[in-house]
Amino acid sequence: MATHHAKPNEIVDLATWADDMPVEKSKVIIRTSELELARLVMSAGQEFREHKVAGPITVHCVKGEIDFSAMGSTQTLAAGQLLYLEPGQPHALTAKVDSVILLTIVFVD
Repeated sequence: MATHHAKPNEIVDLATWADDMPVEKSKVIIRTSELELARLVMSAGQEFREHKVAGPITVHCVKGEIDFSAMGSTQTLAAGQLLYLEPGQPHALTAKVDSVILLTIVFVD
């Protein structure tokens, strides 16, 4: 089955996006040449080790709670909170509880 990406002006319910595909808990919602939005589902204790991306990012905690490490500190993001990072900034995250995150990456030339 092909991956569904949201179309322009399509409403996306982040709480349920991709629930119809139980084995696919994380899913790219929008992918263009300039932008990517992905819904990431993380189980309690799951981590993404330190990494970086070329463009600026936002990390929005939709549900749950995550520890986000960047720029020499670790902060806790709760549901409804987001943060922004400049391009190339190393970062890592760990889910404190089962969590849903909306990741936005802007692709720069």
